[in-house]
Amino acid sequence: MLQSKSFVKKTKQGRIQKVVREHYLRDDIYCGFVPCSACDAAAERKLDAAAAAILVVDTNVVLHQIDLLENPAIEDVVLLSVVLDEVKNKNLAVFNRIKALCTNKARRFYVFANEQHRDTYVKDMVGESSNDRNDRAIRVAARWYQSHLGGSVKVLLITNDRDNKRKAIEEGLNAETVESYVRSLAQPGLLDLVVVPTSGDVTMEDVEDHRPSKKKVIYSEHKPMSEITSGLRCGIYHQGKLRVNRYNPFEAYVGSESIGDEIVIRGRSNMNRAFDGDIVAVELLPQDQWHESKSFIADDDEEEEEDVHLVPNSADDAPRNTSSTQSTVGSSAPSVSSRPLGRVVGIIKRNWNSYCGSLQPMPMPAGSGGVAHALFVSKDRRIPKIRIQTRQLENLLNKRIVVAVDSWDVLSRYPSGHYVRTIGDIGDKETETEARILKFTAASSAVATYLTKFACKSILLMVVLIENDINTRPFSTQVLACLPPLPWTLSPEDLANPNRQDLRHVRVFSVDPPDIADVTNFVHPGTPLDEEAAQRGTSVYLVGQRIDMLPKPLTEDVCSLRADVERLAFSVIWEMTPDADIISTRYTKSVIKSCAAMSYVEAQARMDDSRLVDPLTVDLRNLNSLAKIMRQRRCERGALTLASAEVKFEIDSETHDPLDIGIYQIREANQMIEEFMLAANISVAEKILKHFPLCSLLRRHPSPTKEMLEPLLRTASSVGLNLDVSSSKALAESLDNAKRDDPYFNKLIRILATRCMTQAVYFCSGDLTFSEYYHYGLAASLYTHFTSPIRRYADVVVHRLLAAALEIAKLPPLFQDGPQLTGIADNLNYRHRNAQMASRASVELHTLIYFRTRPTDTEARIVKIKANGFIVFVPKFGIEGPIYLTPKGDKGGDWVVDEVHQRVTKPGTNISYAVLQTVRIHMEVVEPQPHRPKLQLTLI
Repeated sequence: MLQSKSFVKKTKQGRIQKVVREHYLRDDIYCGFVPCSACDAAAERKLDAAAAAILVVDTNVVLHQIDLLENPAIEDVVLLSVVLDEVKNKNLAVFNRIKALCTNKARRFYVFANEQHRDTYVKDMVGESSNDRNDRAIRVAARWYQSHLGGSVKVLLITNDRDNKRKAIEEGLNAETVESYVRSLAQPGLLDLVVVPTSGDVTMEDVEDHRPSKKKVIYSEHKPMSEITSGLRCGIYHQGKLRVNRYNPFEAYVGSESIGDEIVIRGRSNMNRAFDGDIVAVELLPQDQWHESKSFIADDDEEEEEDVHLVPNSADDAPRNTSSTQSTVGSSAPSVSSRPLGRVVGIIKRNWNSYCGSLQPMPMPAGSGGVAHALFVSKDRRIPKIRIQTRQLENLLNKRIVVAVDSWDVLSRYPSGHYVRTIGDIGDKETETEARILKFTAASSAVATYLTKFACKSILLMVVLIENDINTRPFSTQVLACLPPLPWTLSPEDLANPNRQDLRHVRVFSVDPPDIADVTNFVHPGTPLDEEAAQRGTSVYLVGQRIDMLPKPLTEDVCSLRADVERLAFSVIWEMTPDADIISTRYTKSVIKSCAAMSYVEAQARMDDSRLVDPLTVDLRNLNSLAKIMRQRRCERGALTLASAEVKFEIDSETHDPLDIGIYQIREANQMIEEFMLAANISVAEKILKHFPLCSLLRRHPSPTKEMLEPLLRTASSVGLNLDVSSSKALAESLDNAKRDDPYFNKLIRILATRCMTQAVYFCSGDLTFSEYYHYGLAASLYTHFTSPIRRYADVVVHRLLAAALEIAKLPPLFQDGPQLTGIADNLNYRHRNAQMASRASVELHTLIYFRTRPTDTEARIVKIKANGFIVFVPKFGIEGPIYLTPKGDKGGDWVVDEVHQRVTKPGTNISYAVLQTVRIHMEVVEPQPHRPKLQLTLI
């Protein structure tokens, strides 16, 4: 049966165009109920014969109750295609979660294509909104199920929409609210998972707030989107992503392109219920309110507690230094900041996630009908306390749990949320069994195995993954079905392909990384494998563990360029002179047979061993000679040579506990590979942009603002160092000349410079002007990522662009969709950022475990002066943290700060401490609060 569907769309030229599409309707789409005799016997069946009811859920139930739906107590659910389409358009993250339920063979969730079924398809009615039309389609499908199954099982429509429920009942359907249905299951704990409906929906009967009413308005109402849009257009409001200071949760920053600076947001009131990562609209405060105050190290009992942490690798990781310390501690006159201050007036896009933490200790309440109101405290200090209602308070106290946010009312100091699941006991690590790990982590088999062996840290490690929104779900059967048959071997078709050059006769070898395998030969656009990789965005590297973007058959076999194995690759081939001048550049898909797959250590050992003169070693030395010339030229163009304190661990193979900790050593082999990777990435960027100027995926590094560089300039000036920051080339030359008798001085200055930089980001070339493409750190006008498609989805996208530029493959349709490309870039930046933070958190966790049984005395360098102490950097372990000069709670005492010379002095004595000074410290793990161990640094 054929129907016509028509709609209008706006073209790029602004014209309105009517589109008519044919819509085929079928009668061979089946219900999925196991005992149904009317459907084809070979049809897929997932709905259980013993089900008490078949549940048909509407769109809002899926969007808002996904945590409940994921609970094993909820089964025999019909997901209509109209619902799935709406969910996909409104929330891709929820869509991926519900899709995972539908494809999970262990769960009874069935997808019914109601929009393609002759008896359940509904036509649009004149004057009917799309929401009303979809609600009607859901009721029609529920009525079809009720008629089709003939009373053999109850069909129940689940909706919190009052109007939809009323119409369903009037039409003779069984309909209940979410809360009413969950109550009927007689499992009180499930009610904790139910999201309280908004005011427009059916009210919750059993989840009333029994506390005295509090009518005081704490926050301002958010502006409506129409007013926000108008204000943004007129320049009254400014849009950007809100980032909460990791070291002061009451301060946030919104990068605004409209004013070319970061807007500082101070205090919960001005943050106005915005969460870290929200896209917000900000209004600037009057300039006379741009005051600064003294900078202190916060106390342990304050919410602004400053902990020991890894040395920041960028300004995005570093504690912001927005306030300048006064010349004397006693001074109280505020100064006016050069940085704009503002307040959030509206939320354009929410970034609510699930958060891991524990309930704030409280006595068991009396009465209240079994409902308790508790405050959840996230382990991520940027997240405010979250108010939840629970019927299982006794079981949740002293547990590590996961909570999701539902809403935040202007009358409430805290957001409201609901309990999702329990991870385990706080501190009771001996009770962590394999069953509990597998039950609560929902991790991939590799992660689950790792956590089982690593049980003493399993809870804390899962906290790291949950806090950073790392996808550890196992790859679905649909994803795994996209993989090539194993064992994979080179086929005659591969060799006969005219677009693939046979390089097996060439001496090819790899030094880890890169692995520029031809990943897109196996990951095809639009497949479940491709969609999963796009959602994950990147592999995540933890201490002793990797969470892959692609399934292991690809990462460890088919796309791994192992020695003496034929593999498909994507190659950039240069012809160079001995002076590293490029004569020609070619790009080709290829077949290779690597003669060696070396680590950096192995490659370096070969180059250093003068006894070795074999062809492979000679090739390495020749490449290294070229790389040194390339590096020198790159630095002469203004590329920065920055420094970081990358930590490495020696891990016990049985207990997985850290045995030793130290700084990762960068060798010439590392720098050699880096140069050729950079050159390949730049070459590919030039090639794809030439062919696709509006839809290339590139990577840029914004120049640091004057304010971002201020801490570096202040520190340098205090030690008599004059840094020129007018350009990356000027800064690079200044850093080269920053030398003292102290051999570590230059590296320390470079580390401080690194933390002033923003992170590089992916973007779509059509979204920015050419001048904005610039990569400040590399001093490159164009840059992208091409060299690691196994572990970065950005490289997969770039491989497709390059193949299309070479006319050996068609460009996928999504490259014609600007907003979708921008969304991919945004997700890649989000996933890349989260992967970095999870990696850092994993290192910090292992650092804490290492020092738990190893109190240590060591040297440290002062990197920042505070009014009541200073911040030190510990070179040996790559961490930094606070040293107090006064008792906790004493805001400065007798100490005086000299801002110009970055020195803190005790009057009447010769005791003083200056920035970059070496001090001896004691490092020890303490537990000032129950279940919250921390690494404490004290002055010796």
